[in-house]
Amino acid sequence: MRKQLAYTQFKLDENTHIKITKELATDKESSAALIRCCPAGVYKIDKDGELTADYAGCLECGTCLQIAPAGTLYWHYPSGGYGVSYRQG
Repeated sequence: MRKQLAYTQFKLDENTHIKITKELATDKESSAALIRCCPAGVYKIDKDGELTADYAGCLECGTCLQIAPAGTLYWHYPSGGYGVSYRQG
């Protein structure tokens, strides 16, 4: 899998396309599930023990939307021309 991801390109949008509510940021169980399930490793726990998202490496697969409790994660595709661009390798 890593070989194929080497061809993937990212064009960073200055506006994040992932927003985490305070409720989700402090929910240990849901945070742990997101960290385990995200194939890009976007979600991490910061030094304060809260969930954060590094949206720059997001693969835009939508896994997080299926895992997070309803209404606790706001996710949308990046602006046109930004985000992930898959290349066949």
